Amino acid sequence: MLRRTLAIALKELLQLRRDPRTAFTLLAMPVLLLFIYGYALSFDVQHIRLAVVDEDGSRAARDVTDAFLRSGYFDLVGYGHDARALDPMFASGAAQAAVVVPPRYGDDLAARRHTQLQFVLDGSDSQTATTILAYARQIVASLSPVARTGGGEGAVVGLPLVWYNPDLASARFLVPGLLAFIMMVTAVIATALAIVREKERGTMESLRATPLVAIELLAGKTLPYLLVSFVAASTSLALANLLFQVPVRGSLLWLALVMLLFLAVSLGWGIFISTLAETQQVAFQLGLLSSMLPTLLLSGFIFPISSMPPALQVITHIVPARYFLVALREIVLKGAGPEVWWNQALGLVAYGTVVLGLATVRTVRSL
Repeated sequence: MLRRTLAIALKELLQLRRDPRTAFTLLAMPVLLLFIYGYALSFDVQHIRLAVVDEDGSRAARDVTDAFLRSGYFDLVGYGHDARALDPMFASGAAQAAVVVPPRYGDDLAARRHTQLQFVLDGSDSQTATTILAYARQIVASLSPVARTGGGEGAVVGLPLVWYNPDLASARFLVPGLLAFIMMVTAVIATALAIVREKERGTMESLRATPLVAIELLAGKTLPYLLVSFVAASTSLALANLLFQVPVRGSLLWLALVMLLFLAVSLGWGIFISTLAETQQVAFQLGLLSSMLPTLLLSGFIFPISSMPPALQVITHIVPARYFLVALREIVLKGAGPEVWWNQALGLVAYGTVVLGLATVRTVRSL
């Protein structure tokens, strides 16, 4: 049994060498997609156009401007002493945000009296405005124990403490999800196309004439793609660390095992799709629709599952990337062990068992 399985696996590796399109899909596409989406998809807002109205003129007021510029998020586009100048700047789009330093700000700050900085935002893009406001609050809180945007007299502002992602870089949140997305889509499509191609060329009929049983055929077909996909995923993870400073704080062994488990589930889904499709065009469409959209929208990659309607939260349990993404972030960003994410791995095992069972049953019928 093992010898026949390895023979099928070797045949598939030779086929990959003769088929540069499939090899490119498995090896180069994950890296290419990581590079493109990793830079293009970001919740960070850079080069925010900032105007400053200094009605105080003190050294403390100038420190406010310096703090905003040092953060790296803001570009100074206007500096003056009259708040009436802000209207035309916001109307024309010259400014996205403004800080108004009130009179006697420096004196009040030195005397530890209650003082406020007014922060003005262009709210026409609400998501961007929310991000900018979060930056501003963090910067203002760092100026002084009593410098704040509101509150009681003499109150002390606690400085924020953020674990696992201190600078709140969106890449560290998005890149693990992007890896799950890329691995799922490429593995499903490549596997489905490879098997359906056998049907189109008529070589599947030859396999049916051999002593192969369904499990041997599936294992032989899956092993090469599992190996190649794992190499591509590992390369993508290494590039994520190099390009986007996404750390791997957890065990590399546990990370490898979880990645192999997720890839096995993805390849199993690709095999199942291949039993439904008779042409590569149909296989491609089914693979794309069943892997890309659920992984993108229902896995927690971009949109938090907790904020979805209850009905959709139930549906997310049939999306394998949901389980892998939680385990991946726990291992990569938090360095957590299996005692934290074991239930996610169990979900992948259950999903893979069902999918591979369905694929085996349909393959047995076809053989």
